[in-house]
Amino acid sequence: MRTKLLILVAVVFTASIAMAQTTISGSIITGGITRTYRAYIPAIYNSANSVPLVFNFHGYGGTNVQQEVYGDFRPIADTANFIVVHPMGTTYNGSQTGWNNFYTVDLAQPDLNFISNLIDTLKTQYNIDLNKVYSTGMSNGGFMSYDIACFLSTRFAAIASVTGSMIEPHLSACNPSHPLPVMQIHGTADATVTYNGVGGIVPSAQLHIDSLVKHWVFYNQCNAIPTFTALPDINTTDNCTAEHYVYEGGTSGSTVEFYKIINGGHTWPGSVYSASGVNTNKDFSASKEIWRFFRKYSLNSLVNIKENTSNDLDFLLYPNPSTGILNIKYKYNQPVTIKIINQLGETVYENKLSKNNSYINLNNISKGIYFYQATNHEMLIKTGKLLVQ
Repeated sequence: MRTKLLILVAVVFTASIAMAQTTISGSIITGGITRTYRAYIPAIYNSANSVPLVFNFHGYGGTNVQQEVYGDFRPIADTANFIVVHPMGTTYNGSQTGWNNFYTVDLAQPDLNFISNLIDTLKTQYNIDLNKVYSTGMSNGGFMSYDIACFLSTRFAAIASVTGSMIEPHLSACNPSHPLPVMQIHGTADATVTYNGVGGIVPSAQLHIDSLVKHWVFYNQCNAIPTFTALPDINTTDNCTAEHYVYEGGTSGSTVEFYKIINGGHTWPGSVYSASGVNTNKDFSASKEIWRFFRKYSLNSLVNIKENTSNDLDFLLYPNPSTGILNIKYKYNQPVTIKIINQLGETVYENKLSKNNSYINLNNISKGIYFYQATNHEMLIKTGKLLVQ
């Protein structure tokens, strides 16, 4: 799926002082067009040691320069020693710049190819730990991070979205290759990417933020009940408060974290810049919390999952994909309960099978991607993805 890199990066140094942080403006040609980016290299970087790489995507109508200072990771990179790259989107819908993920997955593919090629380019110039590559972004850049989680997961260990979401066509096609830790930060009074998915600037139907979080909790097989913390209302003049939900216990140690900003607007919490008339939460720093979240995860620990081959022998569910009838065979004395769940975490089918050679009629279930769970005497024996055609 990745396009072949056509030209090596053309690098222009905007600052080039020895033993000091460096901001680089560069470009690559991918998909037949020139794509640009900015990369921040902290002063403590030493090519003898591999370092993490954090992508930080700007929002719709914005620029990478704006995102560099608005959702600022540079002070954190200076002490934690990672490289921050700020890619630049393309112009579409007239004069606006952004990431083409408000429509079909096919239209989004050139942006994904650009990011994959950019990783390859930066790796030739810096000692990057390819097991520790992460993505975050604001608004349209948050949508981009979810696209990366879905369609470029082989290269990323975790993602975070600030005021972003997903649209239904991208959710339906989403198929990460490993558990994908996710952090979502969103305000309940966001009028641009609305919390309930109704209205705002996104031209396609977007998910309710609660449903978005629920999807990733289920995908990672995290505990359904989160640990809840009401953050101290440190700044009483920002007109909003923050709640923190942590869903733990996911596959390979994956988690989902959600910062719900009560009465928060379409903003980056903790930013020194505040939009007029829009509530920006000042009780925590989104950038600091995102890095705290990212640094827990490494790609190799997420992809090296031991398969439970005994379940494959003791429990069979076929055909998958299914066109209507799903056969089930198992080698257990007690009945097996089958549950089928859609990508929003909603149970669409549940039944207890008393025979060890049974079938399920799926004709009343809409076509699409689902997850199934098989439990035996309240113990999980098998889970997986189910495609209904």
